[in-house]
Amino acid sequence: MKRSSRPTRTIANLSESVHQRLNMYALAATGAGVGTLVLGQPAEAKIIYTPAHAVIPLNGDCLLDLNRDGVADFTISNLYRKTQSGGFLDAQLNARGKSKGAAVAGKTFMGTTSYVYALARGSKIGPSRPFSGYNMLYIGYRGTLGKWANVKERYLGLRFQIKGRVHYGWARLNVRFVNGVGVGIAATMTGYAYETIPGKGIIAGQTKEPDDISVDQPDAALIMPTPEPAALGALAMGAPGLSIWRREERRSHLDR
Repeated sequence: MKRSSRPTRTIANLSESVHQRLNMYALAATGAGVGTLVLGQPAEAKIIYTPAHAVIPLNGDCLLDLNRDGVADFTISNLYRKTQSGGFLDAQLNARGKSKGAAVAGKTFMGTTSYVYALARGSKIGPSRPFSGYNMLYIGYRGTLGKWANVKERYLGLRFQIKGRVHYGWARLNVRFVNGVGVGIAATMTGYAYETIPGKGIIAGQTKEPDDISVDQPDAALIMPTPEPAALGALAMGAPGLSIWRREERRSHLDR
């Protein structure tokens, strides 16, 4: 059978510049694939929210197991003292970490008293905050100290550990001072939540992840650049694509 004398189109017939471009696109495509394999998909962020209605009793504690693993992570104490004659002396509301690595967002004042932040909804809770809080509210002969007097839906910023890794969360409370019958601090915790991704911050009042991509996604600079769409399209076309590349190559030589 007579073979066709029509020359076979092979990559060997391409010019050196086209070879270089093919190699460049092949490396870019390979790099993009390897980058995807190495980076993988970001871990699925999830916020675990628990609604609650826990009244913190006078001279009692509320133990908060933030991730519900059977171990209390925080203690909120409501203390009340009377004078010897039975009158009101003072009242205190305190919050402190109980499990290893647990701490409450707050700041030490004058090197003596550690005040707990009464965070508003939308406040950021994460590694940029100090976590040395203890005293939420004091009412007594020294006056009223702290930011938790007569507040509604304020948030404790919480830091704790799960299997040795740091997580952040919040607890929402309503607090008021009752003066008269039943003197003391009335405090109720109405919900709490934590972020399941280690080291990732949380927003006070946040109960679920936003649908849009957040800044906690992998940095775009770490992802390999994508080759030009037109060039990839021509590459996918096979032999017709090579013809297109040839025409572009001739045109580029004419334009020089």
